[in-house]
Amino acid sequence: MHILVMHRVPDPFARYADNLDHARHRVTYVSTPERAATLPADVPALRLERPGTGDTAAEVVAAVHDLPRPDLVVALSEYDLLPAARVREALGVPGPRVADVLPTRDKVVMKAAVAAAGLRTPRYAPLARALASGVEWTGRTVLKPLAGASSEGVTAYPTAREALDAVRGGAVAVDVDDHEVEEFVEGDVVHVDGVLADGRPLAVQASRYVGTCLGYAQGAPLGSLQVDTPPATVDFTLACLRAVGITEGPFHLEAIETADGPVFLEVGARVGGADVSDTFELATGVHMSSVHLRLLTGESPVPAAAPAAAPDARYGWFVVPGHTLGSRFCRVEGEKPFRDDPLVHRWVQRAPHEPVKTAVTYADADVPLAGVVGPAPTAVLERFLTGLFASVTVAPGEDPR
Repeated sequence: MHILVMHRVPDPFARYADNLDHARHRVTYVSTPERAATLPADVPALRLERPGTGDTAAEVVAAVHDLPRPDLVVALSEYDLLPAARVREALGVPGPRVADVLPTRDKVVMKAAVAAAGLRTPRYAPLARALASGVEWTGRTVLKPLAGASSEGVTAYPTAREALDAVRGGAVAVDVDDHEVEEFVEGDVVHVDGVLADGRPLAVQASRYVGTCLGYAQGAPLGSLQVDTPPATVDFTLACLRAVGITEGPFHLEAIETADGPVFLEVGARVGGADVSDTFELATGVHMSSVHLRLLTGESPVPAAAPAAAPDARYGWFVVPGHTLGSRFCRVEGEKPFRDDPLVHRWVQRAPHEPVKTAVTYADADVPLAGVVGPAPTAVLERFLTGLFASVTVAPGEDPR
């Protein structure tokens, strides 16, 4: 096959070199210049650059215009799923089209599909419709971009009226046609991760957030802990996946635990961010991106099945943001009692002279502090994370130049 890879996810995470047979297939990578260093090394492949300043799909199509039509377009990043669909449509390549991808990217389309399947979702409305005719609820309300990620651009308000008035009055500047409002549902937020083959789960693992993605976007630490994954959780997850058309490859689903059962929040046809992939592999033995690549190229997924995480062998991850510091450098304090704890599986900390990203990111190498903990029971992991979050502080540092 001729395989076109829209490169964004670094090879150490994607493992292209291990799972794409570069000798058997003709592989073309299209990458932005800043991502070129994260391409797989020492494999026979064509490496093309796109500027990374305009429309992703248009740039990819322009980059490969002199090449034979690919047989497969691979895109592992959440940000590339819709552009990849547009590339397939433009080049006539089989695979998911825009209409297929929208239920896993557009938050209104996905909740409509899940609700139509008889599953509970927050009440919601496209922002334009809400501004014109109001909404059915009055309490806490969240304003979200339709295809946003990492809670960027998300704002929360005490009431629906205040959310809509903030838009009407210009207190928050948004594209009305590209946003939705939804009611805030109280409860712990969980994420369920896994990988499917022909609609069948090869491995599934539930986790519970410590902190929230919105809080992280606003500058607070975030983590998650693996928890029980009972049959009811798997059944709910699979029902949601069927509703939005996910039958193959990895998934990352978020839901709210309430006294009346789970409430669907959102889902992605991709691997979760931060260290979800690593903790999932540690617990189950399954590397989700590897299985995904093998499924795409018609190879047998390895392993074909894996056990769920044992109750005393759970893992968790944590990440402390730096994008709200107002500085590219930082000082981390209060972490020393935790850094050498035997519970720590991996600890990644920026030195004062090492820059952090000023944009929202969950990548270990781009934030002041991140890591993986375990194996241990969930309660032990939770005590570690809550203690760490209460103790650690991050302050702006001085530019070493």
